Amino acid sequence: MAAREPGVTRLPGNLGFKVGMLLAFTIVVAVAFVGYVLYARGLFQARQQLTLVTDNAEGVNIGMDVTFSGFPVGTVRRIALAEDGKVRIGVDVPLKEARWLRTTSVFTLERGLVGGARLRVFSGDLKDPPLADGAVRPVLRGDASEEIPRMVATLKSVLENVEHLTAAGGGLHASLENLRVTTARMAGRRGILGGVLGSEEDAQKVVAAIDRANALLASLGGVSAKLDALATKTDQRLFGTGGVMDEAQRAAAQVNAILGDVRENLKKVDAILANAQAASRDVKGATADLGALRAEVEASLRKVASLIDEINRKWPLERKTEIRLP
Repeated sequence: MAAREPGVTRLPGNLGFKVGMLLAFTIVVAVAFVGYVLYARGLFQARQQLTLVTDNAEGVNIGMDVTFSGFPVGTVRRIALAEDGKVRIGVDVPLKEARWLRTTSVFTLERGLVGGARLRVFSGDLKDPPLADGAVRPVLRGDASEEIPRMVATLKSVLENVEHLTAAGGGLHASLENLRVTTARMAGRRGILGGVLGSEEDAQKVVAAIDRANALLASLGGVSAKLDALATKTDQRLFGTGGVMDEAQRAAAQVNAILGDVRENLKKVDAILANAQAASRDVKGATADLGALRAEVEASLRKVASLIDEINRKWPLERKTEIRLP
């Protein structure tokens, strides 16, 4: 065994192999990492192309995501200016995310006052036909910063109108002055009535008219009470016990009885006339009977006349009735 020089360490015989293995392992790890990163970025996934057209692509960058409901479904790969002055934005959409894009989907480019631009897609009905590969769709822009000049102009106009209203002699000043005058009138003797009508004289006229109306209503109330009392007395006189209607009913019963007697007497007259026609030899006796029957009929008619006179005397509305005897 050879003697070793003092202070010198011998290298192992397989050192080169170990270093080579370490370098190879490092390269494999680096390649695997790069491949994983590319796979995680979706480089090896199947994709379809989508072109978005807008008139201004300010704020849009390559690598920006196109989101659906807050989740990225595509990536901006290129931005170009077309011959017609429109901006064409190329978007790569993975096939597994293409199911969220439909023919009726709406694409928007939004820019707020704070933060960058955002590309978003909205699909109202996922049952619509899917968006084809290579489709070209317009982009709706919503830029809040572009509305600032219009808002400033509108605000300036509003401030000018407010200044015109609040200036001396303006509409607001005149309204306040009218309100002050009306309030002062309301604080007067007639209160709100004087403030509404505008003068003390007009308010006095209205109060006097109200007083006259109250007096008229009171008079009408007294007349109504008298009419009620008169109606009550009239009801008692007409329909009460022993009243006109009661007397009229009794008189009607008497008239019916007398008319019954007259009817019987007339039947006797008919019988006598029949006998007179049948037997001419009994003319003298029939004539005597007719004289007696005539006397009875006249007595009955006198009773009817006296009864009608009594009814006319008791009935409030007397009517002149004339009865002619045969």
